[in-house]
Amino acid sequence: FFFSATVHITVVDVNEYAPQFLQPAYVSTVDEGRLYEEVVRVEASDRDCTPKFGDVCKYEILTADQPFIIDNEGAIRNTEPLDYERSHNYILSVVAYDCGMKQSAPAMVTVKVNRVCAPGWRGIPERVDYAAGVGSQPLLPSARLDLCDAPCILRNVRATLTLATDHIGKGCDRDTYGVRSQRKLCGASRDSVDLLPTPGPTASWTATLSRDEGREADEIFEFDGVDSAAIVPNDVLEHSLAQKFTIGVWVKHRPRPRQDPHVKEHILCAADDHKMNRHHYALFIRNCRLILLLRRDFSEGDPNIFRAAEWRWKLGQVCDDKWHHYAIQVDFPRVNLYVDGEEWRADEKNPEVIDDWPLHPAKGVNTTLVVGACWQGSENKTKHHFRGYLAGLSVLVGRNEKPEVLSCLRRCQEGIHVPPMDLLQPGTQLLTNSDMTEVRIDGDNRTNVETLLRRIGYSNTRRFPTPGRRNFRLDTTIVCEGSENTPLPVPTVQSYVTVLPPPRPGITVNGTGYVAREYADFRLGVRVFPDARVTAGTAARLDACAVSVYPSLNPDHESLGLPGDALLSFHDISARVDRDGVVLSGADSPYNYQQLIRLIMYTNRKPAYYLDRVFKLTCSELSGRFASNEYVQTLAVIHPKEKTTVPPHTTPGEPPIARIVEPAPGHAQLSPHHADLTEEYATAALREGGRTIGGTGGSHAV
Repeated sequence: FFFSATVHITVVDVNEYAPQFLQPAYVSTVDEGRLYEEVVRVEASDRDCTPKFGDVCKYEILTADQPFIIDNEGAIRNTEPLDYERSHNYILSVVAYDCGMKQSAPAMVTVKVNRVCAPGWRGIPERVDYAAGVGSQPLLPSARLDLCDAPCILRNVRATLTLATDHIGKGCDRDTYGVRSQRKLCGASRDSVDLLPTPGPTASWTATLSRDEGREADEIFEFDGVDSAAIVPNDVLEHSLAQKFTIGVWVKHRPRPRQDPHVKEHILCAADDHKMNRHHYALFIRNCRLILLLRRDFSEGDPNIFRAAEWRWKLGQVCDDKWHHYAIQVDFPRVNLYVDGEEWRADEKNPEVIDDWPLHPAKGVNTTLVVGACWQGSENKTKHHFRGYLAGLSVLVGRNEKPEVLSCLRRCQEGIHVPPMDLLQPGTQLLTNSDMTEVRIDGDNRTNVETLLRRIGYSNTRRFPTPGRRNFRLDTTIVCEGSENTPLPVPTVQSYVTVLPPPRPGITVNGTGYVAREYADFRLGVRVFPDARVTAGTAARLDACAVSVYPSLNPDHESLGLPGDALLSFHDISARVDRDGVVLSGADSPYNYQQLIRLIMYTNRKPAYYLDRVFKLTCSELSGRFASNEYVQTLAVIHPKEKTTVPPHTTPGEPPIARIVEPAPGHAQLSPHHADLTEEYATAALREGGRTIGGTGGSHAV
């Protein structure tokens, strides 16, 4: 017998085939500067029968770091506008995957980029490197204006080049000498009083203020608008200003958001020290106005007559968060304001002048002078605090600074170097601003505008410019005949100058480090550095040399100083002598410093007390930014030799007795002085305060 049975056979599909692209290569052409929804579409198929293995589920671009993406349908699009200058074409490797994730062989996709000509500048460098001492460095040496054959009969081209320097120091790269040295270089009066000096032994009132630790110039102080202030000692400045005076200060200020317009922020203020809160004079900011308050004393005229007492200048610079130099010249009742070295042109409404009564006498009430706030005598604390940055605050009493001095004090050492004027053709103009940070060229000759622009350079006359980046941009407007109201659009060009770090200067001090002298020489006076040599670069200007001695001088018999007429030939150098040594300061040549150093005299009326005295000498440049080696000079005392005598009462067998004939100092044993120099005697500390020349000080234990 035979039986039949039904057998069900299920054929299971396997992923036998990989997807295949319909074309081995794809090519597409696009214009630069555009984003496309679809640049090109690729397509692949699979010979497997079931949807799982026969359908294509995914496409992928294998070429990395390309500005393209592909979706699951095979559509390729760009993720950013393409740039013909960056790449003329892109070659992509693309693969497809079926739903079983079997990968196809790659297909090659080529995307060609068409250059779309748009009017603009060509040949602009990405950056310009600048090294100290090279003079003027062209910014756009290969600049070319391409109009792309636009149907334009040129009427005018205006190119404006702007250099950004606001982020460097106090608005640009200025001389980095200290306030005193810079004032001397500019010919300013020596009687001006610095109210924001570098903290030191004789300038302790600024020690609690926050400072810019990365400074390369005079000190920059930060005021928080809450409690930071500096109370100036009474002996620093006479609190009652004369009829004629000058106040100068660097200010960087920005008000708080939504600040009450009535809030006062004092830069300088003299007010009653107790009982009352009368402000005698002040310089402050309120509602973006710079205000000078000057209340006259009752003794300066009729106490019953109103007189001008407040001047309110409305200035955009006050609240722009940029560095500006303000100088107020007062020759009462005339008051002039200088902003960034230029006189402010007053009109009928600006400044607003407010009259007030003179101050009446108050018995037993003195004044307190504060920087960064104002003293409230009734509350015994400071109020009306300043928020921002201050530097170089100085007051000159009894005279006014010359306008050229004020211009010199804020002069930039970097800026745009303009081309020679003989390159200008008829119909072309070249204009610059006073800071030389912007230059504008107007003309109807495109070739001449290009020539002038290629000759514009960046220059920095400082020996040691501040390293870093200075951005610049070029804005251009093109006007064609018949379309004066619709200028041809030209994209703004941006680039930057990189100022490279300058090599550190070599300041060297040397000489004969060991000198021995007799007793008589020390009693008359010995030159400490008879043959010292100070060498630096050819254009170097030192600003300090410090001589330190440790232990300190004994005023009973030691002195250190310069001859009385030594400084007459060196007007830019001042000297200070104290118990710890001598400090010479002021911007001058190494040779002049060397001549003065050789004149320093050491006198000792009791040389028998010493084996030697050790002095250390260092010199510096740019407020201590660069310092020399530490030169050690030893002055040795030549002591008389001991003589031996045989007393007449000795017998022939007894040994002779040694006796010191002379001198007979009052000590048992001579000990050399150590020359260890602690930090407190470093150049920066020695630089502060003290007398002008000569004298002794300190104590020395024998």
